[in-house]
Amino acid sequence: MKWRRINNAIHRDLGYLCFGLTILYVLSGIAVNHIGDWNPTYRIERITTTIDASGLVDSQEEQVIRSILKQLGETAKLKNSYRADQHNLKIFLENNNISVNLSTGAVHMERHVKRKILYYANFLHLNHAKKLWTWVADLYAIALGLLAITGLFVLRGKKGIKGRGGILAVAGFLIPLIFIFLYA
Repeated sequence: MKWRRINNAIHRDLGYLCFGLTILYVLSGIAVNHIGDWNPTYRIERITTTIDASGLVDSQEEQVIRSILKQLGETAKLKNSYRADQHNLKIFLENNNISVNLSTGAVHMERHVKRKILYYANFLHLNHAKKLWTWVADLYAIALGLLAITGLFVLRGKKGIKGRGGILAVAGFLIPLIFIFLYA
């Protein structure tokens, strides 16, 4: 039949076209599934150091923060700060949280460093890009739907939709339904 040849060609070509995006979504999907166990987007660096704290306790807040950031060599954008008490200052920078004991000069930093591949995979997978990427992701979802549908008709006979393929297709519907029943 001519329709089967067209079906197989569509399935093959969409499979090739979707390969890169599928691998990206596989990596990101597995990483994000385990977000409770680790941060798949950032690696957390915990750094302890000291600064010269002389004169910081009684100085103006803005001067204190400038002095601390200069001593630490920090140039990231300041997001916020507050004094937990007279001796402890919290400074929040872009991708870095800093706690400073103004009496002792003890500094604890928690830097968030982008994971080389997973940061960008998660950025796309979670649609932080928005705009044009939303349309690309929608087209990809449609392409995956077409891949699933055309895949049903690639093989004939007992290995196809009328045999083992049909049983597996029904199982593919039942698995999520079972988990919805169990957990929803």
